[in-house]
Amino acid sequence: MVLTKEYRICMPMTVEEYHIGQLYMIARHSLEQSGDGEGVEVVENRECLDEKHGKGQFTEKRIHLSSRLPYWVQSVIPKIFYVTEKSWNFYPFTITEYTCSFIPRFNISIETKYENNNGCTENCLGLSPEKLAERTVDHIDIAYDELSAKHYKEEEDPRFFQSRKTHRGPLVDGWRSNCQPIMCSYKLVHASFEVFGLQTKVEDFIHSCIREVLLLGHRQAFAWIDEWIEMNMEDVRKYESQLQSQTNSLLKQSAGSPSASVSGPETSLVGVDGGGDGIQDKTLLGTTPPETPKTPTKKGYFSNWF
Repeated sequence: MVLTKEYRICMPMTVEEYHIGQLYMIARHSLEQSGDGEGVEVVENRECLDEKHGKGQFTEKRIHLSSRLPYWVQSVIPKIFYVTEKSWNFYPFTITEYTCSFIPRFNISIETKYENNNGCTENCLGLSPEKLAERTVDHIDIAYDELSAKHYKEEEDPRFFQSRKTHRGPLVDGWRSNCQPIMCSYKLVHASFEVFGLQTKVEDFIHSCIREVLLLGHRQAFAWIDEWIEMNMEDVRKYESQLQSQTNSLLKQSAGSPSASVSGPETSLVGVDGGGDGIQDKTLLGTTPPETPKTPTKKGYFSNWF
């Protein structure tokens, strides 16, 4: 049985603004979370083209995190452990898959859509009646949901933070009902771990990790708004490329990680992050390099992890 949740995360900004803020946040967060041989290594980042969604950005990353897993998970995986993330960003729609060759029955996929509203669209991702019946909706409040103590920083707390450049914030209780501008990330997450005796525990653990990451990342995207609000796409792509190189170098120095090839700003045209629930490949059209992994469709469950 696949555990399916739809996370809805509102932000005090527009979908267009969040496109820049998301790229800035992911690049900075990846660098800050890297060290001691663990973190996010960017393997590939380049343009792709899809017959349905058009021009987008394909990224592949390796997420090194074995010592951060609970003991009962570490006991069933090798010591040298990383998760592969593949993301197709056709903003404001994205697909992400997480795979692990060591654990072929570990299946995670995320499909994301962004809209300028407060999370009121009941079927944003166009699910069938059967899938709607299986889905659980979880509204994440970036200001008032509890964040773990190890990640908490008062200067990143939306209840106290106010932007100098936009004058947005602090966010008061009930802010999602009357805040303008406002947008929402709708993330449909499928999690499956088909190992007898561990399935329920692991699937619950996956979703608890996902929720914490989503809460932290979106809080940071808002708290860092003064750093990115005046950037355009060219600016944030240059910033992203610089930090990807720093992150990869940090991982290589601390853990002997193999060198990863990171494309320069000339090929970094669209964003990363998102979700998906696809399985089989779909033909890509146009000028997409033939070696670019193809966009998954919605015909089953691909082996992936988050």
